[in-house]
Amino acid sequence: MNRLVLAGWLLLLCGCSGTESTSGAGASSTTSASSSSSSSSSSSSSSSSSSSSSSSSSSSSSSSSSSSSSGIPIETPSQWNLTGNLGAHDPAIIEENGTWWEFQTGPGIYGKRSQDGRQWEPLPSLFATKFNWWANYVPNQEGRDLWAPDIHHFNGRAWLFYSLSTFGSRQSAIGLASASSILAGDWRDEGMVINTTSANDYNAIDPNLFIDPQGNPWLAFGSWNSGIKLTRLNSSTLKPTGQLYSLARRDGGIEAPTLTYRGGYYYLFVSIGTCCAGTDSTYRIMVGRSQNITGPYLDKNGVNMLQGGASLVKGNDGRWIGPGGQDIHTFNGADIMAYHVYDANNKGAAVLKIATLGWDSQGWPYLP
Repeated sequence: MNRLVLAGWLLLLCGCSGTESTSGAGASSTTSASSSSSSSSSSSSSSSSSSSSSSSSSSSSSSSSSSSSSGIPIETPSQWNLTGNLGAHDPAIIEENGTWWEFQTGPGIYGKRSQDGRQWEPLPSLFATKFNWWANYVPNQEGRDLWAPDIHHFNGRAWLFYSLSTFGSRQSAIGLASASSILAGDWRDEGMVINTTSANDYNAIDPNLFIDPQGNPWLAFGSWNSGIKLTRLNSSTLKPTGQLYSLARRDGGIEAPTLTYRGGYYYLFVSIGTCCAGTDSTYRIMVGRSQNITGPYLDKNGVNMLQGGASLVKGNDGRWIGPGGQDIHTFNGADIMAYHVYDANNKGAAVLKIATLGWDSQGWPYLP
């Protein structure tokens, strides 16, 4: 999503100065979700305010509970009770051999690690220096400012997509790095995946890698402008092949696409409204679904997402404002969603939330 310049981002993130935090993850450690730090940057325009949802995000109650093979309890549906370093923007989560990892917007990509998915500790930035090719596509990029990463395992490697751009611009690119494993940390630059300029009517940021039921990789991406796009990827290089499909658009802001598959439907989650303005943010998480990966994606009322349709998954929830920047990781049969919110009790600081999605009798997802 579009962001403020790096200096402003870090002022919000660290809450004190424009200097990058050496602890990683962009925030000082806290002891609960109600006292975490840090915000990142800003998005483009405005939209109407969000609404409503069910139980408080600070609750970790659940309707059922079980223990996974790695000892991590999975409740369905539930908000996870998170502690530790919780400052986050645009979180992406993944489990690897019993360890949970989170990556987020920040200089060189900030990250966190957890042994149980609940208690989080910060990590150093993934990339200590800029890659030379970044300046070829986004010459005005501020420092190592990278946005909205996405992390997945595929073909025996860990793949990390990320965005580089500048505030309010379509001069953007999606980059790619891979490693033998996240724990090994032997990240290899895989170069540019797709880029846009002011001549395009869409924006190459907010990537989401999705592997379809047949094992084919796809990339969804897009922010504002003409909306959310989808392209098939080469299975070896994870670079685009074939045509570009349009999935969703909406006046007033749409970005952060996330795809998942369940019960014969592809589900497209998006963030609509504006982010990155603390408690003035109007973000909310919305969804539509389709029987075909390329669409059409319809909401609960049958309205096409290309005509502005979308159904609410999560809106404002008491002190937690502007949920969005979501990512889904399916683990032990449960769909786990990470997203950020703004804490009305802590000057609008951006906070990591993780929840197990619920699914209603009609096959529609919701967040508790």
